[in-house]
Amino acid sequence: MAVRQITGFVESLLRLVGLDWTAPDFNTLSRHQNTLAVTIPYRGALGPLNLLVDSAGIKAEGEGEWHARKHDGAKRRVWRKIRIGVDEQNLEIRAIEVTGSNVDDAPMLPELLSQIPANLEIGSVTADSAYSTRKCHDAIASRGAHTVIPPRKHAKPGKPATTGAIARIPALRASKFLGRAIWRKWSGYHRRSHAETKMHRVKLLGQGVMARDFDRQVAELHIRAAVLNDYTALGIPITEPIG
Repeated sequence: MAVRQITGFVESLLRLVGLDWTAPDFNTLSRHQNTLAVTIPYRGALGPLNLLVDSAGIKAEGEGEWHARKHDGAKRRVWRKIRIGVDEQNLEIRAIEVTGSNVDDAPMLPELLSQIPANLEIGSVTADSAYSTRKCHDAIASRGAHTVIPPRKHAKPGKPATTGAIARIPALRASKFLGRAIWRKWSGYHRRSHAETKMHRVKLLGQGVMARDFDRQVAELHIRAAVLNDYTALGIPITEPIG
């Protein structure tokens, strides 16, 4: 919802519950959103944290997909890129980074890991091949975590000069001699689908951002992550096969 719509929505809720409170107006919300520090709540999990990483783009300015296809995208379109780290055990968002569309995914992985407290043990980090770089492997190895990242096509082992480069070798060998499909099954790479599902839920709260200033857009997306974690804390369905 747009900020003006949120103000009217909150005013109607206050009237329904019989409170004489005053809802913040549009200008107040806009001013505070620029400097709002959002704390993303999480419950935590037992044992080491297994982090699932995914990234996607979200529209920040311009027409939607249908209008762009029908009218050849006459207006300028601006996108933001979101990267999230999801706890595999309880499906909560533990880290989030928002940048412009011109920033690659790989440099953001160390930033995601820096949001995890240093005293918290990370068991594994699962991401797609866009994060298959030496700096990403080194960042994961520095936290003592296991790497589950498929190597890029035509990737070579290189010199085992760092811990991250050494950790990359088993995945390269398994993909080469067993095939990428077997490696994915053997390594548990399919677990990353949980992060893709969580990213889909982020977009269910809106295919684009309402704010026009970048700092406000970051705050808006952090609020989405906080809301989703609150919903997840209420309970998630457990699916069991029957028959």
